[in-house]
Amino acid sequence: PYQIHIFLNHLKQIFINNEWQDSVSGKVFPVYNPATGEQICEVQEAEKADVDKAVQAARLAFSLGSVWRRMDASERGRLLSKLADLVERDSVYLATIESLNSGKPFLPTLFVDLQGTIKTLRYFAGYADKIHGTSIPMDGEYLTFTRYEPIGVCGQIIPWNFPLMMTAWKLGPALACGNTVILKPAEQTPLTCLYIAALIKEAGFPPGVINILPGFGPTAGAAIASHMGIDKVAFTGSTEVGKLIQEAAGKSNLKRVTLELGGKNPNIIFADADLDLAVEQAHQGVFFNAGQCCTAGSRIYVEEPIYDEFVRRSVERAKRRRVGSPFDPTTEQGPQISREQQNRVLEFIQSGISEGAKLECGGKALGLKGFFIEPTVFSNVRDDMRIAREEIFGPVQQIMKFKTLEEVIERANNTDYGLVAAVFTNDINKAMTISTAMQAGTVW
Repeated sequence: PYQIHIFLNHLKQIFINNEWQDSVSGKVFPVYNPATGEQICEVQEAEKADVDKAVQAARLAFSLGSVWRRMDASERGRLLSKLADLVERDSVYLATIESLNSGKPFLPTLFVDLQGTIKTLRYFAGYADKIHGTSIPMDGEYLTFTRYEPIGVCGQIIPWNFPLMMTAWKLGPALACGNTVILKPAEQTPLTCLYIAALIKEAGFPPGVINILPGFGPTAGAAIASHMGIDKVAFTGSTEVGKLIQEAAGKSNLKRVTLELGGKNPNIIFADADLDLAVEQAHQGVFFNAGQCCTAGSRIYVEEPIYDEFVRRSVERAKRRRVGSPFDPTTEQGPQISREQQNRVLEFIQSGISEGAKLECGGKALGLKGFFIEPTVFSNVRDDMRIAREEIFGPVQQIMKFKTLEEVIERANNTDYGLVAAVFTNDINKAMTISTAMQAGTVW
C-alpha cells in the first residue's frame, strides 16, 4: 500500500465536534496488522472523560434550534448521499486500509464490503425524507396523529469483523432520523472508521453530529453504555458483552438498547439437494471472513444418505482453500484478527479432538508470521460437544448427521442462539416446514 503512511501520520486521534484531538489522558494503544503481527501505528485511546466531551458536543448539536435540529430531512439525506459519494471516491484507499488493519482479502473487501457500505449510506440517504406518521380516527371532534421523532444522542459500539459496513449500518439509520452519534470502533480495527470521520467533516455534517472515539470496551464502551446523557445504545458483538450493556443501560437512565449478538447457526442439507451447490455454499457460509462472522453456518446437519459424500467433498474443498496475504489476488482467507483470537480458535479445535470428533483436515496454525489458521473440518460431531454448542468465530466446519425432518428441527433449535439458519432441498414443502419451524431471525 503506497500511501498508507500519509493516513497513519494524520488520522490517529479522537474525532469530537468535527475536530481531531488527543485523548484527555494522553494514552495511546497499538494497532496491528494481523497478517504479519507487526504494529501499524498507535491511536489515541478514548476513556470516560473523552466520552463526556463527546456527549457534551452531541447534546449541543441535538439541542433545540441547532443547525442539525432545524435541518430539513432532505438535507440530512443529501449529506448522507455526499458521504456515500466520498466513500466511493476513496474506495480503493479504504479497502487497502481495511485489509491492512483487519486481514481481510483486498478484492472481497473492495467489491463486497465497500459496495455494501456505499449502498447502505445511499439507502438511508433516500429514507431520510420518507419517515411518515399516521392519522388515527377518533370519536368526537379530535385530531389524533403519530409523528416519528429522533431519539437524541445515540451511542454505537461496533465489532472488528466488518468495520466499514458496521459503521454504515449504525450511522445510516441514526443520522437519517435526525439523531446525533457517538461511535466507538473496535480497538483492533479503528483505522477505516477514523478515515470515515475525515470524510464526515468533508461532507459537511455540522460539528458534534458524529463523534468517533477509538478505545476499549471496559473503559470507553462501558462509559457509553452507562452515560446519563446518551439516549440509546446500539451494540454488535458478543452475547456476554451484550448482557453487560443491557444491564448498564437499565442501571443508568433506562436508555433504549439495540443488540445484534452471536450465533451458532444451523445449516440443514437434505439428500434431495443439489450436492455441489450445497457443499460450496456450506463452505463459504462457514469460512467466509476466516469464520469471523456472526451469521456463519457453523452447525451443518446433513441427511444420512449423502453424509459421507458431503464430508468427502467438503474436505476436498477446504484443502483447496487459499490462505495467505490479504493483498494476493488469489487469497480466499486471511488471518484471524489477533493472536488472542487465533489461540481461542485453536483451543476450540483441541476441545473437538479431545471430545471425540474426527478431525478431517486442518487444525493447526499456519505460517511463521501473522495469525493464520488452516481451514478445518470436523465430522462425527455430537450436539453436546463444545464445538457444536459455542460460537467459535473461526475457520472450523462441523458436520453432523441426521435421519428425519422432525429430528433435525429439534436439534437445530436446541441452542442458546437464534440468529440465522439455512436449508438446502429441492422440496418446497420441506423448505417451508423448516423455515417456519426454525427459531431464527433469518432463514435462507
